[in-house]
Amino acid sequence: MANVIANLFRLARAGLTLARYGVSFVPKGMKVPLALRVARWLTFPITVLTWPLRAATPRHRRTAEAFARLGPSYIKLGQFLATREDVIGPELARDLRHLQDRLAPFPMSEARRAIEEALGGRLENHFVELGPPVAAASIAQVHKGVVIDKDGTRRDVAVKILRPGVERRFRRDLDSYYLAARLMERVHRASRRLKPVAVVDTLKATTELEMDLRLEAAAMSEMAENIVGDRALESGNLRIPTVDWRRTAQRVLTVEWIDGIPIADKARLEADGHDLRALGLTVLRSFLRHAMRDGFFHADMHQGNLLVDKAGNVVAVDFGIMGRLGAKERRFLAEILHGLINRDYRRAAEVHFWAGYVPPHHPVEVFAQALRAIGEPIHGRTAEEISMADLLGQLFAYTEVFDMETRPELINLQKTMVVVEGVARSLDPTLNIWTAAEPIAREWMEANLGAAGVLKEAREGAGEVGKLASQLPALLADAERLLGAMGEMARSGIRLDQASITRLAAEEARRSRSGRVALWVAAMAISALAVMLALGPN
Repeated sequence: MANVIANLFRLARAGLTLARYGVSFVPKGMKVPLALRVARWLTFPITVLTWPLRAATPRHRRTAEAFARLGPSYIKLGQFLATREDVIGPELARDLRHLQDRLAPFPMSEARRAIEEALGGRLENHFVELGPPVAAASIAQVHKGVVIDKDGTRRDVAVKILRPGVERRFRRDLDSYYLAARLMERVHRASRRLKPVAVVDTLKATTELEMDLRLEAAAMSEMAENIVGDRALESGNLRIPTVDWRRTAQRVLTVEWIDGIPIADKARLEADGHDLRALGLTVLRSFLRHAMRDGFFHADMHQGNLLVDKAGNVVAVDFGIMGRLGAKERRFLAEILHGLINRDYRRAAEVHFWAGYVPPHHPVEVFAQALRAIGEPIHGRTAEEISMADLLGQLFAYTEVFDMETRPELINLQKTMVVVEGVARSLDPTLNIWTAAEPIAREWMEANLGAAGVLKEAREGAGEVGKLASQLPALLADAERLLGAMGEMARSGIRLDQASITRLAAEEARRSRSGRVALWVAAMAISALAVMLALGPN
C-alpha cells in the first residue's frame, strides 16, 4: 500500500508540473473520468498563476521543458508517446516530437568510477586518454577516448557510460506509469482498446535493453552481419561502427570513433561534395530493407544518430533502441506497401484480416474502401506532398471505427517510419516515398511469395514435419491423458465450493473498489499539491 501511495504522489507531482506548463494528455473530444475532472477544477489556481508563462512561450517549447523538468524517464516517455497519436492525440504528439534527449553531463570522477567498476583495475589500464563528455542524454553520456592495441596501434574510440543510479530511477517511475495505465484500463473503458498497460510494457522493455550496454553491442554486431552483402545494392551504403568487446561491459560500451559530418548539417555535406538525394535514399531504403528482409532494424534513426563519413557512407550510432518483426509482421508491412503503391486495396485490406489486426465481423470490402480513401489521394499528389506520417495518422483514425486493437510489436516500426521519412525528406524534399519504397517491397514479395518463397516454405515445412514426427510419441501420450481428464469432467462436472465462489466475488469487488479509491486519492493528491504551490512562492 505504501508503494501505491508513493506512486500516486509521483503521478500527482508529474500532473502538477504538466498543468503548470499547460500540457494535457487527454485528446480533444475524449471523455475525461470524473475524478480527473475534479483534479482539473482544483488545480485551476495553478492555471491562472502560470498563464503569463503559457502566453509568452510556444506550446511545443513548454511541453519539452515540462518533460525535461520531470527527469530522464519522462523524457523517454515523451519521446515514446510522440509516436502514439492514437493515445494522446495529434497535437500533443506533434509537440513531443520537439523533445530533445539532452541533459547536463555527470562529472568525470563519476565516469572514472563507472569504468573502473565495470572493467576492473584503473582507467589507465584500459584507455590511454579519456576526454570530457561530447554528448549527454537521459540514460548515458559519451566520451572520446584513445586505446593502444597489442601491435602498438593508437586508435580513437567512443566510450558510452550509463548515468549513475539511472536504473533505480527508471524502475521507480515505471512503477508509477503502470499504476496510471492500470487505473486507465479499469475506469475508462474506451482506453482498453489502446492497451495502455501493453504500451508501458513496450517502454519498459526498450529502456531495460538500453540500460545493458552489452545488448547494444550485440545489436551492432548482429546488424553488421546482416548488411555484409548490401554494399552492392542500389540502396547505397550503411556502415556500423566496430565494437571493442574487450572494453565493453554492462555499464560501459566502447566502439570505434567515427569522424563524420552530422547528417543534419546539409551545408557541410554539400561543401564536401556529398549527394544529398542519394543519402536520403540510403537512409529510407536501408531502414525498409532491414525491417522487411531481416526483421531487425535501428528504431532510433533520428538525425542525431546518423553521420556521413568521408567515403559517403551513412554511419548509424546509438543502437540502444532496436525493433524486431516476426514473419507475419514483415509480410504485413510488405503487403501494405505493395498494395497501396499498386492501388490493390482489396489485397491490402485482406492482409489486415489475415494478420488479425481487424476483427472478422467487419466486411473486407468496407475496410478496403477505407484504405482506398487513404491511398487514392496519395497517387494524385506531387512527391513533396506525399507523407508516410500522414498515412499513419489516417490509419490511426480508422482504428476505432474498425475495432482495431493496439499492436505493441508494431509501435517501434510505426515510430521509426515517421522519423526516417523526416530524415530522408530533410535531405531531399522532393523524395517520393512510395517510389523509393517500391523496389524493397517488390524484392521481399519475390523472395517470399514467389517461386523462391515457395521453395523456402517447402524446406521449412519439411523440417517442421521431421520435428513433429520425433515428438509424436510424447504428443500422443499427452493427448491420451487430456482425453481421460475430459471424460472425468464430463462424468462429474466442474465444481466450485461455496467458499471459492465467495472469495472470487469478494476479490472482484475489492479490485473494483480499489480502482475507484486510488483514482480519487490521486485527484486529492494533485489538489493538495496545487494548494501548496498556490500558497507558496511560484
